Amino acid sequence: MPLRIDVLTTFTEMFTPVPPAALAVSIPGRAVAAGAVEIIATDIRAYSQNKHKKTDDRPFGGGPGMVMMCQPVWDAVAAVEAMDPRPARRVLLTPQGRPLTQALVEELSHEARLLLIAGHYEGIDERVIERLAPLEISIGDYILSGGELAAMVLIDAVARLLPGVLGDQDSNAQDSFSPAGERGERLLDCPHFTKPREWMGAVVPEVLLSGDHGRVAEWRLEERRRRTRERRPDLLPPSA
Repeated sequence: MPLRIDVLTTFTEMFTPVPPAALAVSIPGRAVAAGAVEIIATDIRAYSQNKHKKTDDRPFGGGPGMVMMCQPVWDAVAAVEAMDPRPARRVLLTPQGRPLTQALVEELSHEARLLLIAGHYEGIDERVIERLAPLEISIGDYILSGGELAAMVLIDAVARLLPGVLGDQDSNAQDSFSPAGERGERLLDCPHFTKPREWMGAVVPEVLLSGDHGRVAEWRLEERRRRTRERRPDLLPPSA
């Protein structure tokens, strides 16, 4: 049974056609075509009780912007969750959330169903967030116009980990941030090379031409550690 991913949004046109162009090509597109993942976008406006189908209003206390109201979000979540008997892992895309890491992506890839709530404007009324108790996720320390693009990033990251999606499942194990070595360190990827052997005076490291798979594996692991020390030392334990 495919992983079902519901996206609740006030901008369903960003997910039309389904899947949207950003998720219809390359590996995410392969995941959809193979039936490994199903993406369904639902318009929160459809559940607004306001005659104009409004989903937002001015914030109490004043200030700029608009805040998404409790009722449309609450009713949309209830209605969409009732469409499938599998319990959904609720996720709210928000800059205030837990940073999205490869470890978290791996965790989410084992869920049977995800329900992604894409906030907009100044955010969502805190009371409905507290009642829904979603996992709050941020894709970075910057502000987007809404959670839709963040939802697509999360879908892409999860889809490529689903069984049978990649031609070689070992590809995941060699990606940046995937566990490496006996210590299970989450490291950056190593440098990669292809033909020709020499280009503009630069040559491919000799070890990669040796045919010795053990030496190649050792070189790649050490290069991952070196690159991580140089570029992302925050990923390494203090003793590394």
